[in-house]
Amino acid sequence: MVYRALVRRWIIATLTCVVLAACGKTLGGYPNHTPTASLVAPSSGAHDDKTVYMDLIRQMQQQGAYYASLAHIDAYRQRFGATPELRRRQADALRATGQLDAARTIYRSLLSGDQAAPAWHGLGLVEAQSGNGAAADEALLKATELEPVNASYLSDLGYARLCDGQTAIAKDPLAMAAELDPTNAKVIANLALWAMLTGDTTRADAIMQRGQLPADSQNDVRRLAVQLASRRPRVTTSVNTPSTPSAPTKKAAGTPTPTDVPAGMLQRFTTSATAYEAQP
Repeated sequence: MVYRALVRRWIIATLTCVVLAACGKTLGGYPNHTPTASLVAPSSGAHDDKTVYMDLIRQMQQQGAYYASLAHIDAYRQRFGATPELRRRQADALRATGQLDAARTIYRSLLSGDQAAPAWHGLGLVEAQSGNGAAADEALLKATELEPVNASYLSDLGYARLCDGQTAIAKDPLAMAAELDPTNAKVIANLALWAMLTGDTTRADAIMQRGQLPADSQNDVRRLAVQLASRRPRVTTSVNTPSTPSAPTKKAAGTPTPTDVPAGMLQRFTTSATAYEAQP
């Protein structure tokens, strides 16, 4: 009980000293967190409360303190032994701190059992960060199959596809994620990014306004859309006139495209603010 009280007291203190800006402004599905505070473990002679210590590690990772969590993961292992969740959280921390090969190895060892879904998800993020688009898509898709209502997994799958230039097939997971978690800023940003890359800036603006994204985040989405659009290969439209990547343009009214989102998404995110507020 003494150890539990000390750890809880330390967690509260940690929340006041960890700089939340360390998480950075991230629009995509797989941010790299760099903690800015040095975290020190509580000193106690009682080491038998495994649940409290694991909660401590979870809290540190939620706050982006991945380096500190690696130290505590080692300490936990020495005291209580390894568990599948501990190994997966070690892989998460290794990935977040740029140690991709080590993270990949651990994720692959966890692709069965109760950590299979987060392990497939983590493996997909590693492959995406490594530039392996096909492997990332396969792993992230597997994660969504194991946890089909996990909005974060779906959004990360869609975002990885956008980064890989697969705009059309990014639509379904992004739309599904937005319906499952319509208040998640990262999910909304990814859906707006998709809309911009399909050329529908009006819809993208409406999605961001309805999602109440801050102005800075909206500008970040627009900049990212330009960056991703610039990666698209040049297409020759005639023998003498090569075309160059252009900024997203508005789609002609009434012109259907293969990337239209479902009607439910249009009603939820692209209705004008005035009309939306008038709905019951």
